[in-house]
Amino acid sequence: MEDKIVIAQAFDGQVRIRSIHSTHLVEEARQKHHLMATSAAALGRIMTVTAILASELKDPKAKVTSIFNGEGPIGTVLAQGDGAGHIRGFVGNPSVYLVREDGHLDVGAAIGQKGTLKVIKDLGLKEPFSGVVDIQSGEVGDDFAYYFAVSEQTPSIVAVGVLVNPKGDIRVAGGMIFQLMPKASEETICALEEIAHTMKPITELIDEGLTPEEMIYAYVPKAQILGEKEVMWDCPCSKEHYFQAMTTLSDQEIQEMIEEDHGAEVTCQFCNTTYQFTEEELKEILYAKHMENR
Repeated sequence: MEDKIVIAQAFDGQVRIRSIHSTHLVEEARQKHHLMATSAAALGRIMTVTAILASELKDPKAKVTSIFNGEGPIGTVLAQGDGAGHIRGFVGNPSVYLVREDGHLDVGAAIGQKGTLKVIKDLGLKEPFSGVVDIQSGEVGDDFAYYFAVSEQTPSIVAVGVLVNPKGDIRVAGGMIFQLMPKASEETICALEEIAHTMKPITELIDEGLTPEEMIYAYVPKAQILGEKEVMWDCPCSKEHYFQAMTTLSDQEIQEMIEEDHGAEVTCQFCNTTYQFTEEELKEILYAKHMENR
């Protein structure tokens, strides 16, 4: 089943709904970063919600970035998406494997509860919008719900999950977000509270074979489907990008690479692609740097 986000509304436009399958996206991230199960679940949850946030961007080049720093053993977890549905991300420690007493992966302990969640929206304006909130549980869904309530004043239900097979690959991943619009009636608020109390785990719904549309109809049979968007792993890094980035280094740093290392190696943090620069290419970087400064 393909990865996609389905956009809907319900209760006469008083509730906005987003539903996503992200299994292939999360499996791609797992393979790129060689993630252990809990690291995969943490990054997968954050990428899934970030993909939903990015689906609201009208400009394909606009970006949204979610950064968790909870002081847990996983370190920083970052996911980024654009308006075209391209998603990427990374974790500080890919080798975390923590399990709760009930047998479920302990994402909360991996991320930690002492730090912050920061969301940055770059819409191509002079300054990006950013909001920062304290991490509530480290389980991701609760933390994004708190972010929506505090930073965007939008009461939300955020359900997200990643199910990892015993062999370590991703069985299913996905999520749903229900958001109350301004001036929602008391009846609608009560209906949404009932949904929150009766929701099954997202991974259970996807594992049963429900599509994103069917996941929505399972809770709101009269919901109106407004559209859908494809989501996929994509990292736009290139050797040309890092060539330009290295022109920001000092002459001394580049010269040391030439004389001591006889070259340089740069690895993209998002996708683990490695780029090699020869001595001649480093000399070209020095030349380009000097031409820019003329």
